Amino acid sequence: MFEDFAKVNRTIEHNGQTFALFGTCDGIMRYVAESGEIIRIGLEVKSKQTTAATTSEFSQRNGPKEDHVKQTICYSVMYSAADEPIDYYVILYVNASKKSWEMTAEEYRKNPDIAVHCIEITDEMRTEVLDRFAGIVKAAAQAETPPLDIMKWTFNGFKVACAAGLSASELADIERQVAAVQRSNLKDFVKRQYADALADIKRLRGEVV
Repeated sequence: MFEDFAKVNRTIEHNGQTFALFGTCDGIMRYVAESGEIIRIGLEVKSKQTTAATTSEFSQRNGPKEDHVKQTICYSVMYSAADEPIDYYVILYVNASKKSWEMTAEEYRKNPDIAVHCIEITDEMRTEVLDRFAGIVKAAAQAETPPLDIMKWTFNGFKVACAAGLSASELADIERQVAAVQRSNLKDFVKRQYADALADIKRLRGEVV
């Protein structure tokens, strides 16, 4: 199956909590082993257009991004059946940004158009992800607000509510966190992310007041 033909809304019961996983995987393939065994393998395609370095040997040295792995773990839960599990997932990075139109074989080897990773998904990996979702549902039911993760601020769909809802001590904690990052050896773009998030939070708090 591929994309919209594979849309699933699966209800999960885990750790005493009930929630739904909804989404559309890019595809599910069937691999026939030499023994004749049919193995279902998930496919997740990530297109990149910003820089040719995205699929370079150096950028891909640590494997696929953690969020992408967790996404495929969710799909393995959603699309597995008792007799047809999905224990393997292929994450394919496709890069539309070319370093150059003319490259030597060595340059292309270091900066290919695609990068492929295959991961084996275990029950422990599934449990870890489901534990987190169940914890979120439980916290919401008990009105327990988790700490604000400003590294995910860019794609936060509730910026105004989060910014306005911060207590003075929570804002102070974020300010200390950002200050520590600015003094660290992290890359400049990471430092900017933290600083920009804090600035946006303060702006929104000022507008609400």
